[in-house]
Amino acid sequence: MAGSVNKVILIGNLGSDPEVRYLESGSAVAKFNIATTESYTNKSGERVDNTEWHRIELWEGLAKVAEKYLKKGNQVYIEGRIRTDSWTDKEGQQRTGVTIRANSMTLLGGPSGSTPGGESSGGYQQQNQQPRAAQAPRSSDPIPPSLASGSNDDDDLPF
Repeated sequence: MAGSVNKVILIGNLGSDPEVRYLESGSAVAKFNIATTESYTNKSGERVDNTEWHRIELWEGLAKVAEKYLKKGNQVYIEGRIRTDSWTDKEGQQRTGVTIRANSMTLLGGPSGSTPGGESSGGYQQQNQQPRAAQAPRSSDPIPPSLASGSNDDDDLPF
């Protein structure tokens, strides 16, 4: 094989509100955890839920979208790549951890199935894999009336 792939796809619920900070350069970084749960029936016939927690990191435009719209309990679809980080903790112990650096995010709804602003979903993508190149749609962009009303009028299509 001539190359390699590092891609993660997760659908889970936020365990807490995102922590957003701004670096001296002005770059926004958001961090939060999401839980994914696998359910199965064991040999005894009992239902077993196995929950995994994943650390998510968003940069620039995606971080700003997370700051504005994501809350604890929201369900979110994340695409990104795995990063292994190493650091020394307060006690001087060497630690490692896995973080998912997201480059795409879709808001799927909260615990009640609703999303911010009453929308059905919101998809946001980072335009470039580099953290500084993130762009997210501006919330001030108007929705064309034909889309907002659900109209399927093909007369205005340019093709």
